[in-house]
Amino acid sequence: MPDDRICGLNAVTALFARRPDDVIRLFYNEESKARVGPLCAELARMRRPYRLLPPDELERAAGTPHHGGVVAIATPRPMGMMDFVRPPRFPLLLILDSIGNPHNLGAIARSAAFFGVRAMVLHETPLQAMPSDAAYRVAEGGLEYLEVSKTRNLRKALLALDPYYRTVAATLTDDAVPVTALPRDRPVALVLGNEERGVGFDALETCRRRIRIQGSGAVQSLNVAQAAAVLLHTLTSQLL
Repeated sequence: MPDDRICGLNAVTALFARRPDDVIRLFYNEESKARVGPLCAELARMRRPYRLLPPDELERAAGTPHHGGVVAIATPRPMGMMDFVRPPRFPLLLILDSIGNPHNLGAIARSAAFFGVRAMVLHETPLQAMPSDAAYRVAEGGLEYLEVSKTRNLRKALLALDPYYRTVAATLTDDAVPVTALPRDRPVALVLGNEERGVGFDALETCRRRIRIQGSGAVQSLNVAQAAAVLLHTLTSQLL
């Protein structure tokens, strides 16, 4: 498994805050030198390398020109399979079904962390983006604050969650109710699907409830990352 490359000051600062022992090395440019001083001091204490690089070398180290002036190389964060046995530890569990764009994954993780969500499950299919350089960059540190796990069988996972969570799919189907009408008397497992097909058929049929966001009707729907932010704000306002 390749090392994580985490770019941008917010993402790198979150990495140091959450798992400093995983940091292998740090690179930065002249403009970021003062801001990464405390991070360099931490690496010096751990006797790990850090280095100021010219623009072309920093871009190569980051693998992207969108590095924000700093990139950390870190040990890959392990991602286990979802634990179906224990009762719920979270009032809101976010589940992503075949969301293939890593930028959307990162944006959703950023919103989830902002609203205090602590756990996210990824449906491990060829269509689902996993944490990557781009996702970490767009998440602005949000992925570091989420317990991320995966499942290969989303229907089975939802059935296992059903005794503990109200399983809910975000969808545009006619039977979907406004998110504001969802009862708040138990933990919620919210499933979001991709923009082309939405939540997969098996997951949609397995979820106990279907919800939607009410809009003006001028356009059919929001980008999945925008929709996630609206739904998470609404749900966490009373659940967390």
